[in-house]
Amino acid sequence: MKRLSMETFDQKRAEKIVAHMMKNDEFSRWMGVKVQSVDEGYCKITCPIKNKMLNGFSVTHGGIVFSLADSALAFSAATHGRVALAIENSISFTQKTVSGDQITAESRCLNLTHKTGLFEVKVLDQNENLVALMKATVYRTSEEFPV
Repeated sequence: MKRLSMETFDQKRAEKIVAHMMKNDEFSRWMGVKVQSVDEGYCKITCPIKNKMLNGFSVTHGGIVFSLADSALAFSAATHGRVALAIENSISFTQKTVSGDQITAESRCLNLTHKTGLFEVKVLDQNENLVALMKATVYRTSEEFPV
């Protein structure tokens, strides 16, 4: 994988950071999020769709899909060791999901500077169909994670 930054990447620390974030992330835990893989500027997570996540049309509420993408974004942005906050994002929904489906969000850093990062997050269903595509920019604070 192409290096994103001149900063030293520590795989074990990145995994500890994501585990620390999950431990403190009540909403992701409520959604049933499971971390599948972590790497430099990358995170892949999954979420089962439950009845309580459906909207009035009996399809997954867009906020659930957005939230999963946002969690993947946060985790992937944190892999460099600094707290990063979303300052802009947009999402396009391409396909519905329903109760019983499982969705996966895969976030990748496309560009990283000292202060910002540009990310793409793909949300796929269990059949690898594109459910949503998010583009996001994060602001990288100077605050280091305490792990």
